[in-house]
Amino acid sequence: MRYVIIGAGAVGGTIGARLFESGHEVVLVARGAHLAALRAEGLSFTTPEGTRTLAVPAVDGPSGVELRPGDVLVLAVKTQDTAAALAAWAPRPVEGGGTAAERLPLVCAQNGVENERLALRLFRDVQAMCVWLPATHLEPGRVSCLGAPLSGVLRLGRYPSGADGTTRAIAADLEKSLFGAPVSTDVMRWKYAKLLGNLANALTAVAGPGSDGPRSAVLAQVVAEGRAALAAAGIGHEDPREQARANEELVRQVPVEGVRTTGGSSWQSLARGTGSIETDYLSGEIVLLARLHGTTAPANEALQRLAAEFARTGRAAGSLTDGELAELLAVATGRPPIG
Repeated sequence: MRYVIIGAGAVGGTIGARLFESGHEVVLVARGAHLAALRAEGLSFTTPEGTRTLAVPAVDGPSGVELRPGDVLVLAVKTQDTAAALAAWAPRPVEGGGTAAERLPLVCAQNGVENERLALRLFRDVQAMCVWLPATHLEPGRVSCLGAPLSGVLRLGRYPSGADGTTRAIAADLEKSLFGAPVSTDVMRWKYAKLLGNLANALTAVAGPGSDGPRSAVLAQVVAEGRAALAAAGIGHEDPREQARANEELVRQVPVEGVRTTGGSSWQSLARGTGSIETDYLSGEIVLLARLHGTTAPANEALQRLAAEFARTGRAAGSLTDGELAELLAVATGRPPIG
């Protein structure tokens, strides 16, 4: 199978690089300065084994590649870019007849739980992937993944449920490429557990990493709101703490000299100044479920609003002041700020 990686950032770049290194045919899809760097110099890929340059073919979109039977489309853009990507790729012709939406599997290698629903409106074969991957993309042409002994855990299942030969074939290729790739017939239970973990993304993006008292209190509240919203909606999920413990046995982040570790995907969006952020589909998913099912999520709502403002105005990642953090804590706990 050839893997067409739509969105060659931290997650997509790492998946594409590891597949390429294990002998699979890969095409990276990127844009702007990142695409220019990939074409001019190749992908600079850093792992605990070192940094190397990979000559992975790179294109700017659907018109840059002739699709053929056996291709696998891996969607690794942020959720706010999913609809546009699906609209561009779904009607592309496949050699021998038919379109990508009719003939090719689409893997959603993305945070959140909305991508698969969007994809299934257009694509017949949608595979959901729960991504656990300590990867970073901050500079054009450069991706790092510091996980060891495996680069990441990529749990797969057909959406909305089940698994088939395609699921197992993709998982087998990933397992030969330094990933754990367990197959799950109910993969969305794992993605909803990951969603609860990803509720920290907006907080880290605006306030920076850390586990001091105010951050810890805000995080506890956003997770409590998330659990309550999922329960009100009748949505089952795995235990996110057990998920984290199991994955961390396989993927430990190894410090590498000269390589910066960051605050996760939402933080990276602000750090790169992309102008958009995925929190409408993380914190915002909890806000939506709360509104639909008669509960409340004020802390998630406040973080969603703050993260969007940071992205829109170009404010630096992690620059929330102590006073603003106190106000956020007051919203989260329902108590007025001290002083």
